[in-house]
Amino acid sequence: MKISKELADGQLVCIFPEGEITRDGKLSKFRAGIERALAENPVPVIPMTLTGLWGSFFSRKFGGAGTKYSLLFKNIRGLVEIKIGKLIPVEKAKAPYLQEVTQNMLDNKKE
Repeated sequence: MKISKELADGQLVCIFPEGEITRDGKLSKFRAGIERALAENPVPVIPMTLTGLWGSFFSRKFGGAGTKYSLLFKNIRGLVEIKIGKLIPVEKAKAPYLQEVTQNMLDNKKE
């Protein structure tokens, strides 16, 4: 598995647990793949969120993400923000909990 190799090489690995680009601009349900990856690679998780992409060239707001059609409706430039949360020990890093933490970060709620 490529994730295992990268982690063994000391690299950081970014995973989008939703497994897809949002269709409505909201956080989708996290899938079990994150738990499988952590079962094989028991490492802590640093939750992160991206905002400002909805309505951009990279979203599905105006059709397919990254298509010429999406360029017709939105300036390619925009303000994208990344928020970085507190480290979560691998024992707590289950999909439902990670989704709750991520949604709270998006909603600007404190832990």
